Amino acid sequence: MNDFYLQLIVQGALYALILFSIVTWVLIVAKAWQNWSLGRQDKVFARKFWSASSLDAAAQLDREFGPKARVAGVGFDALYVSDAAADTDLEHSWDRKELLERHLRQQIQKEYASRESGLAVLASVGSTAPFVGLFGTVFGIIHALTAISKNASASIDVVAGPIGEALIATGVGIAVAVPAVLAYNFYVRRLKVAALDLDNYANDLLNLAQKSHYRLARLTPVAKPLSAKGGTA
Repeated sequence: MNDFYLQLIVQGALYALILFSIVTWVLIVAKAWQNWSLGRQDKVFARKFWSASSLDAAAQLDREFGPKARVAGVGFDALYVSDAAADTDLEHSWDRKELLERHLRQQIQKEYASRESGLAVLASVGSTAPFVGLFGTVFGIIHALTAISKNASASIDVVAGPIGEALIATGVGIAVAVPAVLAYNFYVRRLKVAALDLDNYANDLLNLAQKSHYRLARLTPVAKPLSAKGGTA
C-alpha cells in the first residue's frame, strides 16, 4: 500500500479520536450541568411540597421545572381528570388508584429516558476508542515495515516517524476511552440514585393520595382586600 494512504489512515484514526474526545467532554459537562440543575430544582420543589398544609394545597403549587414537579403535576392532573371525566372513555375507565399509578409510572419512565440520553454515546466511545487507536497503530506499523523494505534499512531515521505515529494512536485511544468509561459509570450511578429517589417520591404521593381517597379539591385563591386610598368613605 502507498505510504501516503498508510499515513492518511493513521491520521484519520487520530482525527476520529480527537472528535470522540470532544464529544466525550461536551457530554461530561452537559450531564454534569443537567444533574446539578435537576437536583437543585427537586430540592426546591420538595421543600415547598412538604411545607404545604395539605395535598390539596400542594396541588396548587406552581408547576416549576424539575422531575419531582413534573411527576407531581402529572399525578394531580390525573386525579383532576378522573373527577371530570370518570368512565367516559377507555382512557379514564381505570380505577382511581390505577389511573394515578399509571400516569406516575409513565412520567417516571420519561424522566428516566431524558436523564439517560447521552450515556449510550459515552459507553460507545469508551468501548471503541481503544480499538480505533489500535487500528491506527496497526497501519502505523505497516507504514514502518514498508519504509524498512523500501530503504533496505531498519535505522532509527527510517522507522521513528511511522512507529511514533503508531504509539501515539494507541496512547490517544486509551486517553479518550478512560474519561468516557469513568464518566459513564459515574452518571449511571447518579441515574440509579435519582430514579430511586423519584420512585420513593411517587410512592409518598400515592400514600398521600390514598389518605385523601384519591380526590383533590380545587382551592380558590383568597382575594386580597383592596387598600383604601384617601381614607374610608
